[in-house]
Order: sequence, then structure tokens, then C-alpha cells
Amino acid sequence: MSSEKRKQIKTKLHSRNRNRERYDLQALIVSNPELENYIKPNKNGQDSIDFANPVAVKTLNKALLNHYYGIKNWEFPDENLCPPIPGRADYIHYVADLLGEHNFGRIPTGDKVTCLDIGVGANCIYPIIGVVEYDWKFIGSDIDPKSIESVQNIVNSNDLLKGKIECRLQKNPKDFFYGILDREDQIDLSVCNPPFHSSIEAAQEGTKRKIKNLTGENVKTPQLNFAGISNELIYDGGEYKFIHNMIRESKKFSKNCYWFSTLVSKQSNLKGIYKALEKYKVSHVKTILIGTGNKSSRIVAWTFLSKEEQKKWRDTRWKTK
Repeated sequence: MSSEKRKQIKTKLHSRNRNRERYDLQALIVSNPELENYIKPNKNGQDSIDFANPVAVKTLNKALLNHYYGIKNWEFPDENLCPPIPGRADYIHYVADLLGEHNFGRIPTGDKVTCLDIGVGANCIYPIIGVVEYDWKFIGSDIDPKSIESVQNIVNSNDLLKGKIECRLQKNPKDFFYGILDREDQIDLSVCNPPFHSSIEAAQEGTKRKIKNLTGENVKTPQLNFAGISNELIYDGGEYKFIHNMIRESKKFSKNCYWFSTLVSKQSNLKGIYKALEKYKVSHVKTILIGTGNKSSRIVAWTFLSKEEQKKWRDTRWKTK
């Protein structure tokens, strides 16, 4: 395994991220007039969003997707996870760079690239950004039939997304690639935002800390400001166990995917993740540090392909004719 696993790239928002600057609230209100109901002065007296209110966060995201990405219809159940758009966009931009680094500096775009979003959720956010920014194709998988139905509705109601995103239901909640990929399937990249917490109690404690950071208030029974049902937030063993299981199963699909990748929120999980990657004999690992606001995270990506196999993959799938 390459020693590059410990070489981390530190940054704020990616240079191609559409939300590097402070939100233009007036422009966003034009895109979604309902947003005006959730604007209030922050501690510095400047107009801002009430980020402790999950309805306000979802309304802001609708405006962002409409104004910056051309997504006119983005509806899903309120109990499902509502993602922070800038951070999700950063993931897509950085893995696009990763593909470009292995393609002579040129990011492959269009139908040359197919991505798998493991746990697409009800909001479809990674496929939306990948389609709009790079015209990639996506497979979105999830264990929840209602989430798959929600994603299909989002695709059907936005012309930009039609024909670019395929929904596949994962019938076995213990599997990641089995039941989703056929043996002949080839995907250039897998992305994943793993469940972070190991229990509902841990999820509630995490939300309490987040709300206190946002408002300075101690809340006994917090309402998740980014919402999220249990399977989106909770996994037995938490993020570490989820990623370890995904790495183990990825070995069985080592020739089906160029780059596997996942977000890793907790830095303390990295050591064990690297050990798992060594155990399953990946050929190359890349760790990319990303950050939004005061929070930092990282993407860990790995491939089993040899240099010769990587070249063949590029020549077969990405080469401009």
C-alpha cells in the first residue's frame, strides 16, 4: 500500500465550490421567497439563517440548489436527513480532482464516469451535484424504499437529472455492493457519507452539542437541525464499523471500481481504517482533508487496481476519442 495515506491536503472550501463566499440572502430569497421567514440577525447583528431550526436549514438548501444548481424541485420527507450543501459539494469536487490526478490532470466528465452513492438518502444530494458540475452518471443505492422513491421523484421532477441517476434498492442492510452491482458493472467512483453514531443516545448528545455551539443554549430534547432518520445517522458500531465492513466487502468488487471512497468524520478512526486497508491489500490510498466553517473532516479513497490496470481503465473509459 502506498505511503501516501498519511499525506493530507488541507483546505477550506474547494476552489470550484459555488458557496465559497458569504450567502447572498437577497438573491436566495428571490429563488425561494419562503426563506425570508427564517432570516434573523446573528450575534454580530448581521442577517443570517436560524441554523438551529431544521425547517430553516431545509428552506435555505432549497434556495441554494435552485439559485446555484438549477434544481427547481427538491422535496423529500422532513424526517429525512437534510445535508449541508457546501460540504457535500466539496466531497464531489475533491474526488473529481482525484480522478483528474490519475488522468493526466484532466477531470473525466460526462458519460465517461459512473459513480455509486452508497446510502443516497432521500435528498439525492451527491448525485445532484455530480450531475450538474461534471455531467456524471450516478447509481444511488439505499436500504430504505421510501428514500429510493423520494430520489426517483426528485429525478423525475428536474429535467437536468433525467437519464443521469438510476435508483437501486439495497435489500440486505448488511451489504454495500452485493445486490447493487452486477459482476459486469464498472463504476469509476463510489462515494459515501456513513452513519456517524452508534446509538440514538449518541446521536442526541451530538445534536445537543451542535445546538449549544449554534445558540449557546442547553436543550434536553433536541430537534436535529439537519433532521435524519435512524438508519441515516445510526449504525451498530458507528462510523468505524460501517467503514470497516465496507472496506471488507469492497475487496470482493476490486475489479469493478477504480476508486472507492468515504467520508471519515472522526480522526480517531483513521488508524483502524488504515489497518483495515492494509489487511485487504489495497494498492493505493489517498486521504484528503476537507473543512467547512469550524468543522474539519476527511475523505479516504482506495483502489485495488495495479498501475497497469489503472492505465487500461483510463484508456478504455476516459480517453477522449
